[in-house]
Amino acid sequence: MSTQRTEPARGTRDFLPEDVRRREYVVGVIRRVYERYGFEPLETPAVENIETLLGKYGEEGNQLVFKILKRGEHEASGQADLALRYDLTVPLARVMAHHRAKLPRLFKRYQIQPVWRADRPARGRFREFYQCDVDSLGSVSPLVEAELCAAVSDALTGLGFDDFVVRLNHRALLTSLLEAAGIAREHHSGALVAIDKLDKIGPDGVRTDMEARGIEGKSAARLLEVFETARAGGTRLGLDVGEAGAAAWQNVAAILALLEGTSASGRVRVDPGLARGLSYYTGAIMEIAVPDLAGSLGGGGRYDDLVGMFSGQSIPACGFSLGLERILVVMAERGMFPPSLASAPADVMVAVFDAADAPHAVRLAARLRDEGLRVLVYPDADRIGKQIKYADSLGISVVAILGQTEIEAGTVTVKNLVAQTQETVPHEAAGAAILAGVKQGQRG
Repeated sequence: MSTQRTEPARGTRDFLPEDVRRREYVVGVIRRVYERYGFEPLETPAVENIETLLGKYGEEGNQLVFKILKRGEHEASGQADLALRYDLTVPLARVMAHHRAKLPRLFKRYQIQPVWRADRPARGRFREFYQCDVDSLGSVSPLVEAELCAAVSDALTGLGFDDFVVRLNHRALLTSLLEAAGIAREHHSGALVAIDKLDKIGPDGVRTDMEARGIEGKSAARLLEVFETARAGGTRLGLDVGEAGAAAWQNVAAILALLEGTSASGRVRVDPGLARGLSYYTGAIMEIAVPDLAGSLGGGGRYDDLVGMFSGQSIPACGFSLGLERILVVMAERGMFPPSLASAPADVMVAVFDAADAPHAVRLAARLRDEGLRVLVYPDADRIGKQIKYADSLGISVVAILGQTEIEAGTVTVKNLVAQTQETVPHEAAGAAILAGVKQGQRG
């Protein structure tokens, strides 16, 4: 008999118990930080109308949207009317336009849900992955960007990161630099997409990409020279950025000033070469870099025009998105997870000698759970040695033995697998004896 393939679809993963515990730990830290800053939770459907997504991410982003074919009698048409959400920002803009009357004028929300992209899988890059977004809508104040940078810095610091950098730039400054370098406006979008790959393919790769997009080699070289000088610590751009560029510099300076005294102070670095490929950004843009990672742990920026694409009314907005999968990959490689996450699935396992004794085991388990213990009941009447071996394989440090003798006497034998000791106690004392054994196992 032939067998079917069992691996998940390329670019997706199964999350085993340890994976889920790690993910929930990271999400818990991030959620608590965001709520300390006054952000509220929001969730949106996995599926959006296709017109909601297309046209919001630029040419390359459109190609990565997972489209859903029409169903039933329309399936043969090959047309798509729905799509899996590409990010959490565009759905937020739709929600803001649709529920405007129900939401506060200054709306601060966080959202932690999976998104899907038809991208090429790589280290820390998947087709299905979680994003941890935090956004503030309704204000153009640079305090918004400063608080977002501080909140993200608090979250990463809380997870144990100490070597990250928040790169900061401004789209208006980028536009001014492109114009000053002699790049025609019709090539600006392509130039930004190419520049966004600077960390991945290097200056030579970006120059080649620009030329393939019709940008003159001389203009590409001038632009790259400015970026490389800035990244090396230079304070002069070497190009006249005009009034718009100067205003962008002032906005960036205001953000930096507001960050003084926060957890992000000293971590934020101005990087004129930071582009962020998504086309909906209108102002300041940010990205988090850590050593030895191709790509970033997250990024974001201001997108003042996006909500207006749905409502016709301009609503200023700015947000930051952390890539949960990349954070998990880096933390696993660096051994950053607390040892407690590798805990056993239960504090105690109740052993059953005879199938007829199962009701007694179930009642004991219920009593122990009422006392706050996590209890696993072994379902089969196997040899006690086999049951103990199973508990040990799961890291469970205590076994509650309930044989005929214990049942008749109203007692429980509590076996400590760490200390290799056991004691028989009344039912009402079993919880305390088990808890003592659990604590001993944790110390061990």
